[in-house]
Amino acid sequence: MPLTPLDIHNKEFTRGFRGYDEDEVNEFLDQVIKDYELAIREKNELYDRVQELEERLDHFSSIETTLNKSILVAQETAEDVKRSADKEAKLIIKESEKNADRIINEALSKSRKISLEIEELKKQASVYRTRFKMLLEAQLEMLNNDDWDMISQPVIEEEEEEETYENI
Repeated sequence: MPLTPLDIHNKEFTRGFRGYDEDEVNEFLDQVIKDYELAIREKNELYDRVQELEERLDHFSSIETTLNKSILVAQETAEDVKRSADKEAKLIIKESEKNADRIINEALSKSRKISLEIEELKKQASVYRTRFKMLLEAQLEMLNNDDWDMISQPVIEEEEEEETYENI
């Protein structure tokens, strides 16, 4: 068991013949008591400081553990978000590809339909041109026919006769 300052203070030495000088021993003991009290006070202060630092260390260790768990949760959440975003991106791409295929198929269908309509219009234009040409040729043939000359001859003769009578 360690000595206390009180043990040192109360310690009495037996006196012998021609022993130590009592004042000198007491003075030395007083100095030892002061130094010992100081050492004990420092020890207690250091003990308290160690306790405080251990509490802070425990606190920071707890914070570290919590932060590590939080980081793990954040990483897992980030991975989940990334997986979800990848999945959504793939779905968007797939839907876009379907829409693109549908649009292309519709455009091809419309293109074929328009091509058929153009061909039909070309045929109709050709038929119309042929008919119009035939009509014009028939009309020209009628105009070139000698029958017109015969029809117009009596009118010319009548006009000439009328002019003759008028002059008379």
